[in-house]
Amino acid sequence: MSDLQNKLAVVFGGGRDIGGAVAVELARRGAQVALSYYGSDPADVLATIETVGQKPLSRKVDAMDMSAVREFAVWAAKEAAKPIGVLVNVVGGLVARKRMEEMDDEFWDQVMTLNTKSIFAMTQATLPNMEDGGAIVNVASQAGRDGGGPGGIAYGASKGALMSMTRGLAKELGPRRIRVNAVCPGMIATKFHDDFTKPEVRQRVAGMTPLGREGNAAEVSQLVVYLASKAASFVNGTNVDINGGMLFS
Repeated sequence: MSDLQNKLAVVFGGGRDIGGAVAVELARRGAQVALSYYGSDPADVLATIETVGQKPLSRKVDAMDMSAVREFAVWAAKEAAKPIGVLVNVVGGLVARKRMEEMDDEFWDQVMTLNTKSIFAMTQATLPNMEDGGAIVNVASQAGRDGGGPGGIAYGASKGALMSMTRGLAKELGPRRIRVNAVCPGMIATKFHDDFTKPEVRQRVAGMTPLGREGNAAEVSQLVVYLASKAASFVNGTNVDINGGMLFS
């Protein structure tokens, strides 16, 4: 039996792509999943979770609204009538590719709020309802290590902040035996790159990657669930690369 059996696993941003794959994999491992979504239709994710015998909880949450984010964390624990065992923070996005001279204060704040402040709010609201010995996994990015691609300065900075937050939380929550780690995906075939990366750029990057291809959401989900499980019981404060060998840290 999986150590995630009957645990409440909250996926902040679980409607599609990496978040959806994480939600499904957690359910396959026996966890009860509560997921948030906003700009996506989670119907396929919810239906897949039901096929593995689980009844997911879901709620539409605007990650730019900190009150709504905090309410989701409290709602999930109350609705499931159990403490939160796993929190996976997936919410985030590039918003747009803008060079330094193209950005204004409003854009910078928007990216930081989406990718960093929302995770702060979600985590802070989760902790009073999280069981000791639980696990938090943040989805950062290769951009947090290398600064991001063209027009990705704000995104890279926000993901770098999330990586640092991960380290700080790991130390702070250690006495409660709550482990905090992050994954740093490289080129993964998701809507993110469908929207913001030209096909020829994706092809070139995949060709430069030692494994010669893009990754996929299911591969990232396997790493996330490993970090959430007791198999990673002494892994804490890490930012784990998953990029096919494109960048070594």
